[in-house]
Amino acid sequence: MIPWLEASTPFPPIETALAEPPGLLAAGADLSPPRLVDAYRHGIFPWYSEGQPILWWSPDPRMLLYVDEFRVSHSLGKRLRRCEFDLRVDTAFDRVIESCADIPRGQGRGTWITGAMIDAYRRLHRLGYVHSVEAWRGDELAGGLYGLVLGSMFFGESMFARQTDASKVALAGLVGLLRRLDVPLIDCQQETRHLASLGARPVPRARFARHLDELIHSTAVPGGWRPGPIPEIG
Repeated sequence: MIPWLEASTPFPPIETALAEPPGLLAAGADLSPPRLVDAYRHGIFPWYSEGQPILWWSPDPRMLLYVDEFRVSHSLGKRLRRCEFDLRVDTAFDRVIESCADIPRGQGRGTWITGAMIDAYRRLHRLGYVHSVEAWRGDELAGGLYGLVLGSMFFGESMFARQTDASKVALAGLVGLLRRLDVPLIDCQQETRHLASLGARPVPRARFARHLDELIHSTAVPGGWRPGPIPEIG
């Protein structure tokens, strides 16, 4: 059994999450900004399908991308050098999150971006916690991603691509931006081969918790994020 959270119930310790299904911690509560910020501060995220209660997760191991370990393949490197896409921050957040929700993902994640989740992350975006990184080709939004920032950590939520490598280019833009902001770590939540190919790796949940303690000393809105073009990736 997992705890049922009322509006004022705190999250249980993450080490109490179930082994099966892996990482399920609690259910219930709401998707208010204070609840979501508190969740990410403690290494917890919501993931559930339409018709289910809100489910809260903290998997072990945790898939992390250390910014300095981002892996650029030969083909991606060529695209970046040719500047095939224009990279921007927060100029089309609604379109990015809606595109992430619409992209077919087979048996993988995708259906979890419900209407309630979209509304919740829109609120966090307006408050300055959640950001989109977009890859544009001309007037077409070719790919992108979005996630939440707390302290010196970026918590990746989802990405999409309508053109080859567009989401990878957006991730490269994010990595370059995070380097300039001295943010060393991206939480990718769950392990996939795609993320592993980009340099992400699983780490024990206990180590991830130590990263949280080291990198998040405040739940205030992080500064340094401004809508517009991303400077040249370096």
